[in-house]
Amino acid sequence: MTKNTKVNAAILIIGNEILSGRTQDTNTSTLATWLNSIGVKVGEVRVIPDVEKTIIDVLNLLRSEYNYVFTTGGIGPTHDDITAQSVSKAFGIKYEIHKEAYKILEAYYKTGEFNEGRQKMVWMPENANLILNPTSGAPGFSVENVFCLPGVPSILKSMLGGLKNEIVGGKPILSLTVSLKTVESEIADSLTKVQNNNQDVEIGSYPFFHAGKLGVSIVIRSEDQSKIDECSSQILKFVNEKNIEVVDR
Repeated sequence: MTKNTKVNAAILIIGNEILSGRTQDTNTSTLATWLNSIGVKVGEVRVIPDVEKTIIDVLNLLRSEYNYVFTTGGIGPTHDDITAQSVSKAFGIKYEIHKEAYKILEAYYKTGEFNEGRQKMVWMPENANLILNPTSGAPGFSVENVFCLPGVPSILKSMLGGLKNEIVGGKPILSLTVSLKTVESEIADSLTKVQNNNQDVEIGSYPFFHAGKLGVSIVIRSEDQSKIDECSSQILKFVNEKNIEVVDR
């Protein structure tokens, strides 16, 4: 994969606790921010339950459509942690004890603590590559273009550094935010014209209410700084013509 290729990824959040609202998903934001910084654009995020058939079907669809798929959740020691087994079935490969993972966890736990439940965390697809875990011992794993990470946000975050050399990205995606004291309807037509003139730049508008100020943040995203600058100047031109105040968020 060359550095100039458009590289994309999908994120698959697995867990009934996310769907029930009991646990708030912050992993999407963490993963998407990190992937953007290394030039991988997130094209899709899905949240699905701990149901084997659903995991297999969605995973097989996403891994055929995206360069990379990142799953979070379902690789712990409890009965509903079925991601590793489901990934094995999706790829049609054996589900077995990973010898290296076994050694890591055997060394991590005190004598007698590496019980049957914890041993469940070393069952993985055959020949899976380990993603080392500097926080709590239990590694994640990858098979081909699928990377399986834990659902606990702090642990997931700590494991991303070890993945840097595994992911080949394109150019990092740059962004610029222009915040305005206005409402979306006041700038919609002008913003559409700027977007139409700059098809290869992504422009988004996001209303905000901050410190008593109602406004709109315009976010310009591209791999090319000069294109961001050009868009920004076109936006500021109509902003000045309409006497709209630029605010500091």
